[in-house]
Amino acid sequence: MMNLPKPLEDLIAEFMRYPGIGRKTAERYALFTVNRLEESSVRGFSEALVAAKARIVRCPVCGHLTETVPCPICADPHRDLSVLLVVESSKDVFAIEKSGTYRGLFHVLNGNLSPLNGIGPDELNLKSLWARVENETVKEIILATSATQEGEATAMYIRRVLKDVDVVVSRIAYGVPVGANLEYTDEVTLNRAIQNRREF
Repeated sequence: MMNLPKPLEDLIAEFMRYPGIGRKTAERYALFTVNRLEESSVRGFSEALVAAKARIVRCPVCGHLTETVPCPICADPHRDLSVLLVVESSKDVFAIEKSGTYRGLFHVLNGNLSPLNGIGPDELNLKSLWARVENETVKEIILATSATQEGEATAMYIRRVLKDVDVVVSRIAYGVPVGANLEYTDEVTLNRAIQNRREF
């Protein structure tokens, strides 16, 4: 069996780093890059990768991905400072912002509790959440973690930590199916889930 040229094998290995990309898909991407893309397109793609990695950071206030510090949401003087929507990832922020109906602030956990995968409270963006609840004018925390086992465990943990704090803790309501991720939920369903939240 003939070995692939090393540069092509290296490119396949890099594509395989992405979630959901197996060997066959990585080979297809690598061969398409080498055979079909113009050199200018490849150069533009590589420059976009380097620029995104260099310029995108996490907002020190909320944990959302941003190019400016603080992020545009935290810096917006027209947002409702009394409501904090806690989500798993920046993908969830993008999905909710797209609906155009929520005007409060966000807090991005960057994951869920998952002891089997070695993800405990210290691995999530929780310390800054506790600080925000103490130091800001937050009156309500809306827990918008996914309706998965890990998402529910994370919501329960946050509720337990905040049980003695003078803040309303609610959970997004019906509309988001059990086992679904927010990033794949349509705008109307997301809006209903936020509007019909319940105390948790």
